[in-house]
Amino acid sequence: METVRAAESALMARLPEGTLMTRAAAGLAAACATLLASAAGRPTRDRPTRTARLYGARVALLVGSGDNGGDALYAGARLARRGAAVTAVLLSPERAHPAGLAALVRVGGRVLTPADTSSVSSLLRSADLVVDGIVGIGGRGGLRPDAAHLAQRVADAGAPVVAVDLPSGVDPDSGEVNGPAVRAALTVTFGTLKPGLLVDPARTHAGEVHLVDIGLTPQLPAVPELAALESADVAALLPRPSAESDKYRRGVVGIAAGSARYPGAAVLCVAGALHGGAGAVRYAGPAGDHVLARYPETLVSSGSPHHAGRVQSWVVGPGLGEEPAARELVAEVLATEVPVLVDADGLRGLDPDRLRTREAPTLLTPHAGEAAALLGTTRERVESARLAAVRELSQRYGATVLLKGSTTLIADPDPRGPVRANPTGTPWLATAGSGDVLSGLAGSLLASGLPALDAASAAAHLHGLAGSLAPTPPSATTVAAALPQAWARVTGTGTGTGTHGTASPSPSAFPLP
Repeated sequence: METVRAAESALMARLPEGTLMTRAAAGLAAACATLLASAAGRPTRDRPTRTARLYGARVALLVGSGDNGGDALYAGARLARRGAAVTAVLLSPERAHPAGLAALVRVGGRVLTPADTSSVSSLLRSADLVVDGIVGIGGRGGLRPDAAHLAQRVADAGAPVVAVDLPSGVDPDSGEVNGPAVRAALTVTFGTLKPGLLVDPARTHAGEVHLVDIGLTPQLPAVPELAALESADVAALLPRPSAESDKYRRGVVGIAAGSARYPGAAVLCVAGALHGGAGAVRYAGPAGDHVLARYPETLVSSGSPHHAGRVQSWVVGPGLGEEPAARELVAEVLATEVPVLVDADGLRGLDPDRLRTREAPTLLTPHAGEAAALLGTTRERVESARLAAVRELSQRYGATVLLKGSTTLIADPDPRGPVRANPTGTPWLATAGSGDVLSGLAGSLLASGLPALDAASAAAHLHGLAGSLAPTPPSATTVAAALPQAWARVTGTGTGTGTHGTASPSPSAFPLP
């Protein structure tokens, strides 16, 4: 968060004192008022003022030291002026933001400390809203015992929580959660999204995220640490055939997947590939009859990939099994001079030295367990530090890495570029075969000419959207079937609803420091 602090310092030097905090508090108070109004319901003739002015709403502020607590206090003062009953719980009364505290007291706000045990318990039980201003972007290493205890009391009380900038107890840079942390229904963040707000496990603590513009963007670095693509960015990346296109000019993707034991992996991988924009799909492997029965447009051969015909990319790994022949097949594909996506069984025993010597791009798509095996660590460690894990994988193997899971992250070997976090998806995508569909889709985008980072990012976006569009609960088959609808939704063609905003030639939406 050093870049954010530096940007804030540079901006504050050019503005009157307190301007940034005023902007932040105004945005925070507005978000709190909207949430309270929504909870109260639509205005009616006999209660128009509660929704409009927040009369009777009970708001508890959890206030730590520093500017984060100051934001909460100033926002609380704004809410109190509109008729809310606001009480601040000061974890360190002697270090509370003095001007913010004075502003709250002037408009009738009450003040408690955690030592007022019974009063605090009563406050939390009766609160319509709790504002978490315990710690901000400077918080590291988990909450202190008194703050952790207060966070647990809030969770037990069950009132909705609005977090100031980010939930207290989560790491703003990595998304790690070391011990107890606040779980928010809404996080109001300022100036720029913090990486932890898009990366699990912290993301699950953030709830809905609302960004308040405080004028910080011009002060931030041109290349962010983390980025997330909007639909318009993805639309700008997706291949579109021209009048001169034929199936070979559009790209041909080769699929080396499936086995006698797992023919379905081949079928699902081909399904994803057929919806990825390439002109043709070649399948090489023992599941050709199953593939043709479902997708007769596939070009099928039963021999090795070397004899399958010309392709512009390969996908290898899904459903190959653990036999020695599987590793030989992976080695054969990696020896080609075209981009290669390696997934599932293909990830076993990869040699990082060999991958780093490939001239063509390599894209690895592990889930957390497979990533742990590649890194020689535990699945729990990968899941608790996803951002660090995807960076380390990409650097160690010299490949673009798409780390699947509750937060899909994509990293390039170049450490100077941002990691991309995929904003689409649903937990329902944690279903058998879903990853096979994603691999085929990404491999097809590679064949169409997209760089590995863009192919992985666009595939993850479309796949996540298809998971949300498919009938609930989705299966891998219905996710594949929903890909054309997802494509139309993103590009604004067919039956989709269009893009949000204008396509960007430089996909870096939602830049993060």
